[in-house]
Amino acid sequence: MIGSTLGFYFARRFAGAMLVVFGTVFVLIYMLDFVELMRRAGDAVGAGAGTMARLALFRTPATAEQVIPFGMLFGGMVTFIGLSRRLELVIARSAGISAWQFLTPALLVALLTGLFVTTVYNPVSTSLKDRANALEAHIFRRGGANLGNAVWLRQRSVDGEAIIRATAFDAERNVLLGASVYVMDDRNQLLERIEATEAELKSGFWRFRQARVVSLDVEPGNYETYLLASNLTVDEVRSALGPGQAVSFWSLPEIVSRLELAGLDATRYRLVYQTLLARPGLLVAMVLLAACFSLKFLRSGGLARMVLGGVSAGFALYVATKVVEDLGNAGVVSAAFAAWAAPAVASGFGILTLLHKEDG
Repeated sequence: MIGSTLGFYFARRFAGAMLVVFGTVFVLIYMLDFVELMRRAGDAVGAGAGTMARLALFRTPATAEQVIPFGMLFGGMVTFIGLSRRLELVIARSAGISAWQFLTPALLVALLTGLFVTTVYNPVSTSLKDRANALEAHIFRRGGANLGNAVWLRQRSVDGEAIIRATAFDAERNVLLGASVYVMDDRNQLLERIEATEAELKSGFWRFRQARVVSLDVEPGNYETYLLASNLTVDEVRSALGPGQAVSFWSLPEIVSRLELAGLDATRYRLVYQTLLARPGLLVAMVLLAACFSLKFLRSGGLARMVLGGVSAGFALYVATKVVEDLGNAGVVSAAFAAWAAPAVASGFGILTLLHKEDG
C-alpha cells in the first residue's frame, strides 16, 4: 500500500487543484450573474448594487453545484499532468508504486467530496436559492402565472376523489386559474362538477371564487365562494406544479412519499434524489476519466491531445447524463437507472482503460 505521507501529499495536491478550479468557476459565475442582475435592475425599487451583490451571492451556489463534476475532472487533469511534468509520478513508479496506488488518494477525495456536496453543500445551496427567489420576487415583482400547458391535480378527501384541471398556476399566490373540478365517489361515479375562475388552497380545503356547480341531486347554481375538502398542502401543490423549486436532499424522501400519497407525480423528485445519491459515484468517474487521459510521460509529447481527450470525455459523460435523466423524467426508465447508469458506465470505461494501459 502507498505510504501515508505520500498518500496525503497526493490527496492535498488533488484537493487543492480541484478547489482552485471550482473557486475560479464560482467567482466567474458570480460576476456574470451580478452583471446580469445590474442590467435588469433598472428603476426597480431597492435594486441597489449591494442588494444585487447579495442576490447574486445567494443564487451562485446552486448554479455552481452543477459544475462540481467538471471541477473534479479538470482538477484531476491538472494534478496528474503537474505530477508528470515534475517527474513525481515517474519517481513513484520507479519505487514500485502502481497507478492504482497513487490514484487511491484522489478517488477517496472525490468520494468524500461527493458525500459532502450531497449532504451539506446541497442543503445550503437550496436554502440560499429559496432566499434568492424570495428576494428576487420582491425586487422585480416577479411571479405571476405559469401560462404553459394546462395543469392537473388529483386528490382524495372526505368529499371523495377529485380531479382538478386548471389553465394556469400562479406560483406567487398559490392559486389555480381557470379551474375545473370533477368530484367522484368510491365507484368512480361523477358526483359534481365545479367551474371557477380561481381556486385557492387553504388548510384542509379549496376555496373557489365565482364558481358554478353542477351536481346530480341539486340544480346548477352559481356561488361567489365555494369550498371543497382537500388533503393537499401548499408545499405539495407547489412541488407538483411550481417552477422547479430547489429542494434539499434531506427533504426529498418526505416530499416524494407525500406526493405519492396525494396521487401526484413525484418522478422528478425521485430522480433528483437518486441523482444526489449518485453524486459521489459521478465524481469518482470523473477522476478515473481524468486519469485515463493524464497519466502519460509528457516528454513523449501529446499534451494538447491529452487535454482535448479529457475534456471531450467529460463533455460526453455530461451529455449522456442529461439524456438519461430526460428519459427518467419521461418515465421511460426508472429514476435509479437514470441516475446511476452514466456514472457506472463511465467508471467501468475508466477502469478498463487504466487496466489496459497500466497492467497490460
